[in-house]
Amino acid sequence: MKQDWKPGTMVYPAPAVLVSCAHNGRSNLLTVAWTGTICSSPAMCYISVRPERYSYDLIRNSMEFTINLTTEAIARATDWCGVRSGRDYDKWAESGLTPEPGVMVGSPSVKESPLSIECRVKEIVSLGSHDMFIAEVLNVRADESLIDPADGAFHLERAGLMSYSHGAYFSQGEMLGKFGWSVAKTKAGVSRTHGAASRQTLKKNS
Repeated sequence: MKQDWKPGTMVYPAPAVLVSCAHNGRSNLLTVAWTGTICSSPAMCYISVRPERYSYDLIRNSMEFTINLTTEAIARATDWCGVRSGRDYDKWAESGLTPEPGVMVGSPSVKESPLSIECRVKEIVSLGSHDMFIAEVLNVRADESLIDPADGAFHLERAGLMSYSHGAYFSQGEMLGKFGWSVAKTKAGVSRTHGAASRQTLKKNS
């Protein structure tokens, strides 16, 4: 049985990312959970930010930002950047995170992040508590230590990625299967799901 709750933001887990931004010599970091992919070609993503956040004006004025994925190793710094304001602190100095110059944007990236996504804002949509910054991905910066020199494969799963779920942070769990594994053919030529479903049917009818 399920309980009915009032409308709320319950799509969890969500990525806990550090968004870096800069404008007129000011740079800041903020922790964002409302983020995601919205288009693959062209590559586009979004972040949703409250207008009262210090970084809001930096992003709105520069029309650029960088999404930095976070890991267990920088979990404390990620949380700290989410509960402290750039109005009161130099978050780069206080968090111990290292800014690296952007390649295609003026906003820096976080050196300790395994993957940094440089974005240029295309549209700002006012939704209520948050404004959504819809952006085009201009460049992706990947940690070379996660790239297999043999075949060039990028093993982001080895980074110890972190997610956010209903007020708490969690490390990424074990892989359950690759995309399409539910319909993958076995050596016998029967999909795993079809075979399992058939066995269940046989049990019911026996």
